[in-house]
Amino acid sequence: MQSEVMFAGFGGQGILLSAKILAHAAMEEGMEVAWVPSYGPEMRGGTAYCTVVISDRLIGSPIIRNPMHLVAMNRPSLEKFAPVVRSSGVILVNSSLISIGADRDDVDELRVPVNDIAIKLGSVRSANIVALSAFVARSGVVQLETLRSCVTEEFSNKKALIPLNMAAIDEGQKAAASA
Repeated sequence: MQSEVMFAGFGGQGILLSAKILAHAAMEEGMEVAWVPSYGPEMRGGTAYCTVVISDRLIGSPIIRNPMHLVAMNRPSLEKFAPVVRSSGVILVNSSLISIGADRDDVDELRVPVNDIAIKLGSVRSANIVALSAFVARSGVVQLETLRSCVTEEFSNKKALIPLNMAAIDEGQKAAASA
C-alpha cells in the first residue's frame, strides 16, 4: 500500500522538517520512502510544500499529482492543494490561521488550532509538531511511538527542545482524538 502526504504552509512554519520527521519514522518502520521538498521563493514567505511518499513496496515515482493526505498550515495552501487530495484521505487544517474548511465531504477533515496549542505550550515554533502528531494520530500512517522516537532523535543536538516537542506530540494526539 502507498500513501502520499503533502505538507504545505508559509516558509518558516517547519513544513520541510515535519515532512522529514514523517519520512524518518516511516523508514524506521521498514517502509520505502521518498521525500520531495520544494525550494525557491517559498523561503521569502510564499507557500512552501513537501511531499512524502510512503510505501510497502518500491516507489515508482516520487512525483505525485493527487496526494492521499494534506497537512495545510495556511489558507493559500489549503485553497491550492485541498482540491487535488484523493477521496478518503485526511486533510488537516490549521484552524488557528485558516477560517474556512476544505469544502469536501469525501475526505476526513481534521480542524486543529495548532498555532494556539503551540503558543499555550510555550512556543509557536512547535506548531508543526502539533500538526504532525495530530495528522499521524488520525491517519495512522506511522505509529505515534515511532514518531516520538524520531522527534527525539531530530532534536538530540538541542536537548532543551525535546520536552516541548514531546508535549506538542501529546497535545496533537489529544486534539485529533477530540476533533
